[in-house]
Amino acid sequence: MTLVIMAAGRGSRYGKLKQFDPIGPNGEFLMEFSIYNAIKNGFKHIVIISQKEHLNFIQSHFKTRLPKFIKLDVVSQNLTDVPDGNFDISVREKPWGTAHAVWATRSYIESSFAVINADDYYGEMAFKLASDFISEKQKISNYALIAYTLKDTLSAHGSVSRGICKMDENYQLKSIHERLKIKIDNNRIVDEDSGEFYTGDELISMNFWICHQSIFDEIESYFKAFLSLYDNIINGEIYLPKIVHSLILDEKASTQVIQTKSKWFGVTHAEDRLLAMRKLKEKFNQGQYPSPLWEQM
Repeated sequence: MTLVIMAAGRGSRYGKLKQFDPIGPNGEFLMEFSIYNAIKNGFKHIVIISQKEHLNFIQSHFKTRLPKFIKLDVVSQNLTDVPDGNFDISVREKPWGTAHAVWATRSYIESSFAVINADDYYGEMAFKLASDFISEKQKISNYALIAYTLKDTLSAHGSVSRGICKMDENYQLKSIHERLKIKIDNNRIVDEDSGEFYTGDELISMNFWICHQSIFDEIESYFKAFLSLYDNIINGEIYLPKIVHSLILDEKASTQVIQTKSKWFGVTHAEDRLLAMRKLKEKFNQGQYPSPLWEQM
């Protein structure tokens, strides 16, 4: 099984490259805990997507850490990596988005895979659920989303972006409503942009997807249409949830929403760092992880 990790972010709200911030008690990155949990649950192929200038660093960092039986590929997300066509991308300055990041791995993956963010802690149970789905339940749905409860994913230090899931009675995903400024305001959860309030019990996406390998062709088709509009070339982005939603609408895919009781935390804002460090230290003290992390792998 393959785990894809998106680590090409630029940390605009965090103030630095949070995917390489040594947050663990022994200087571990957050993504190292995801890799560790994934390996414990049967994943043997790790693909990390990053910016070109970080590839050698990532390879060197993990070379002496990962077990020998783990295959590691480190892939660059390049602005010039676009579908064939007469597209003038010379004005483009920023990355194309999460769907493009996943598309960058197309030459490395030949089967279903899980994909996550590098700067989130997802918990071990989330990887167990993903492993079970890929190995046992994928004949029911060809895609899946490991979902978390909204109230458990908020930051006390500012607004966050969250995708609110809409499902049918069988927990098949119907749509995801992206909300970009959700925050706690006077003990109520509100999206500042829309003014919509939430109970906190809603299931939301934290970008932990399980995808069928056919998604690469779907992204390419979508990307070609996207690039036909000049405004998109300047500022637009293609997002992985948008691609999955399009597949659902076109009845090309079904997506199972799988709720996990794993405790999520991340580092959206710089102030979140101390809380993440404290939570990781607690997990080490409770014996959930060896110290140092890779000592017993």
